[in-house]
Amino acid sequence: MTRKEIIEYAAAQYGSEPEYLWTRYPGYAVFRHRGSGKWYALLADVPAEKLGLSGAGAIDILNVKNEPMTVDFFRRLDGFFPAYHMNKKSWISLDISRVPESQIKELIDSSYIITAVKNKRSGEKNV
Repeated sequence: MTRKEIIEYAAAQYGSEPEYLWTRYPGYAVFRHRGSGKWYALLADVPAEKLGLSGAGAIDILNVKNEPMTVDFFRRLDGFFPAYHMNKKSWISLDISRVPESQIKELIDSSYIITAVKNKRSGEKNV
């Protein structure tokens, strides 16, 4: 998937527009949950060496939130890394050029659900 396709998917599925919060990092885009206001994704261009990769230049990554056991599982797969600048137990970084589109969309969807506001009475998430 490309950056553009991820932005289009977030807009179509969740009505989310990217927020560019840091002038120093113009390639970093935050996506917030419509109900809770929490971040559910961060799209960023990160120097390869920051992820432990060899080579010069930046790669496009997507940070998404998930359950700790799921995060641990994905970190063992090609194209996945410990979360860049996020809680490494609950967040994972993935190289958008190496992870299949269907898997990226599933992880975005999961992250959106996980970041929903919890209903205090029922304990269910208000997606």
